[in-house]
Amino acid sequence: MIRTYTGQGAKDLADLLVEHRAEVEDLLRSVDGLVSYDMARTADGCVTVTVCSNKAGTDESLRKAGEWLKANASHLGAGAKPAVSEGAVELHIS
Repeated sequence: MIRTYTGQGAKDLADLLVEHRAEVEDLLRSVDGLVSYDMARTADGCVTVTVCSNKAGTDESLRKAGEWLKANASHLGAGAKPAVSEGAVELHIS
């Protein structure tokens, strides 16, 4: 699942995620089937990439992320409606 955050407050959201890294890590590690999570800064905000072993995991991560954003970042305005893309991993190189 890829969540794209742009617009008002999106750059501040990236800062907030980094600032609360330990809390975000604990939250996401509680997701059943989590494989990996990455956040990358973009020119106009940030994107997050969550890989789970099944769709139930990505659904859970989306729910938990939304709850965290509502509790911690609602003042930024960036987390209300990220663009969400999801699908099965067909090719992975690391």
